[in-house]
Formats: sequence, structure tokens, C-alpha cells
Amino acid sequence: MTPKYITAAEAVQLVESGNRVFIHGSAATPVNLVNTLLKRAGIINDVELVSISTYGKIDWNHREVLNSFHLNSLFVSANTREWVNGNCGEYVPVFLSEIPRLFDQKILPIDVAIVHVSPPDQHGYCTLGTSVDATLSAVRNARITIAQVNPKMPRLLGDGAIHFSKFSALVWEESELHEVDYALETTPITNKIGQCIADVIEDGSTLQVGIGSIPDAVIKSLINHKELGIHSEMFSDGILPLVEKGVITNEHKVIQRGKIVSSFVLGTRKIYDFVDNNPSVLCMEVGYVNDSDIIRRNPKVVSINSAIEIDITGQVCADSIGTYQYSGIGGQMDFMRGAALSEGGKPIIAIQSTTKKGASRIVPMLKPGAGVVTTRGHVHYVATEYGIVNLYGKNMEQRAQLLASIAHPDHREELEKAYHGRFGMMIKGL
Repeated sequence: MTPKYITAAEAVQLVESGNRVFIHGSAATPVNLVNTLLKRAGIINDVELVSISTYGKIDWNHREVLNSFHLNSLFVSANTREWVNGNCGEYVPVFLSEIPRLFDQKILPIDVAIVHVSPPDQHGYCTLGTSVDATLSAVRNARITIAQVNPKMPRLLGDGAIHFSKFSALVWEESELHEVDYALETTPITNKIGQCIADVIEDGSTLQVGIGSIPDAVIKSLINHKELGIHSEMFSDGILPLVEKGVITNEHKVIQRGKIVSSFVLGTRKIYDFVDNNPSVLCMEVGYVNDSDIIRRNPKVVSINSAIEIDITGQVCADSIGTYQYSGIGGQMDFMRGAALSEGGKPIIAIQSTTKKGASRIVPMLKPGAGVVTTRGHVHYVATEYGIVNLYGKNMEQRAQLLASIAHPDHREELEKAYHGRFGMMIKGL
């Protein structure tokens, strides 16, 4: 049986009015197929697009597109942020670990999945490449699956193998994957935060690192550590020097010992080449990777995630700026809880003390409408460039003082006034 390829324009003819269409995300976003679909605006209508995090230029901002297509986003990314916050888009707050359940249980029934895969091997199997995450569940449940087959998509081992005969249409397109270089975003401030966090990470720990310059700075600060492991919803180029120097060995993990485990990969071509057909890397479904019961079984799990702001009691907003939907819940709570339950684990929220405009990220109260992604009951460690504190077991007054102590010096007086006004002048038992 030989694969038969058709054009993108022919493939998207399979999408009909009223369909719910899942779009593969991150580095695997099939941009050409998506834009070709959007050109059918007016021919088909009432089409709901479902995605997690997409990259690349998606040509959505036209009246005819917005009249025909509605975006229902499970995690908001920069290229769809305005769409989600407009009249033709919505956001579904959901833990990343539970997105496959939305598809499997038909809470969000999928009609069509549009995916981006590696070419078939000698046995006819493609892989979902850099992003298995919830895409495997979308393909499993979709009536129709359209696949972009790309020779530049790395072949990742794990859960994402799919025989080409399972696809309703195959489109051959050789194109570069989207790249993100977090190393270019690091600054002296993020490096200070990275070092603060590295100082509390023990040898033999299992790491989960989120997206961004701060997690990347943490990784860079671990070059002298020993026998670390990776079990993370995603990873990027930052781990490569640690693998090359033998810092990451995965030898102390209980789950998939000796393997780097993730549900998607996002970075530069260097990391895509590293993971290609690499038996030391497993790309697994996110319902497994982000299951807190799985995470907790590894020793000394350190979960490192960022936030938009945190109030003086420890409530963490990581997905919105007030009512403006900036990103999503993602896997932060999956790993914060998993790390907290791990023997010797450390869940860490890492933030710069101020925004680019100088406003404090540690605030008396979250902005009106801000979403609480991680509750104050789940928060343990919080790090800024001014240090790291542990809020676990601390009362509200103690938390307020500890957080004020790692705020930017320009804002500490304001925070101290806020907690004195709220809790009184005495900080008891600190």
C-alpha cells in the first residue's frame, strides 16, 4: 500500500459547515493547511476551531474569516490572542492533563483533526512528531484526519505512531518547523532567578520546566549538578548541554527510568535534530505525562513554572491580565501538585519582580477578573531575582511578609502597608 498525496486545497474540502476542527499545535502547527482552510470562509460556515498553543502566521484577521470560523482555544498563544479576546473567539479553562478527556468523553466531539506528521517509515507508520500532547486523542476521536507529511518533522518515539492508512487525506509539504530560541530572551535578571532556583535543587532530582526564559535560565545554572532526570510536559534546547555533559542521566526516576519523558518539544532545529529517532526520548500523551499520580512517583520532582502576578497571600495568576486572556492554565497545576506530593519534591513559581513597565508582579490583590491558576493552598516556593521563599505551612500574615521580602525594593513599602492594613501590625511567629 503506497501513500497517495493530494494538495492542501483538495484536502480541506473534507471540512464541512458546522464541523469542530482540531488543529495540531506548537512547533507542529500545520500553518499552510490552516490558512488554506480559512480561505474557504463563506463557502463553509459555523466552523469551530479547537487548538492548544499554535505558532506561525495564521491569517485569521479578516471579516469573512471571522464570520465563518469561531476559535475555541484550550490555551491561548500570541498568534491567536486577539482572536480569543474578540467577538469570534473563546477560551476553555482546563488542565492540560484533562484535555484528552474532553475529546474521549465527547464533551468536545471532534469532527476533523488537522495534524503535522513525520513521513511513513518502512512499516507505514508516521509519528505526530514534536507534539503528541492531546493531539493523539483528537486523532483517535476524529471522524476525519488530514495530515501534512513533512520530511523535516522529526520522528519521535513514544505514543505518537500512526499508520498512514488511518489518515483521510495526506498532503506532502516540506517546510521548516517553527523555532523558538529562549536563550535569546535571557537577561541578568532571569539568570539571577535561575541561580536562586538552582541552589535549592538537589542532585538526583526529576525536573519539569515550563516555557520561557526563566526555566531556560534555571537549566543553564544546573551544569554542576549530578544525575538529574526530565519528566516534563515540554522541553527545549536548554537541556542539551546537560545531556552532553552527563548531568541529565534519568537514572533515579521511577517512571521511565533512563528516558527523557515529555508530551511536546519546542525550540530550535538543534533540539528537533536531537530528538529525531532518539531512543532516550519518549514523547507521550499528555494525560499520562501530566498525571499527578504518575509525576509524584518520581523522586525529588522540581516543578518550575512562571506567573503573571501573585498576591501577598500566594494566589497565582498565570493565564490572564485582569479579564484579558493572555495564555491558559496549561500544565502548571498538574506539575505543581505532582511535585508537592513527590518525596522531597519542590513546586516553584518563578517570576521577575516587576513588569517591563516597572509595575510589581507581587501585588496586594490580583487585578479584577484575574484567573487564579494555582491556589495559595498549592503554592510552596516563590522565586524572584531577590531570592526564594517557601510559603508552605505559613499563615497569611507570614506569607505576606515573605513575599514582600523578595519584591522589588521600590515596591516593598507599598506591600508592607498593604499587609499591615490587612493583617494588622504584628507578624506573628515568623
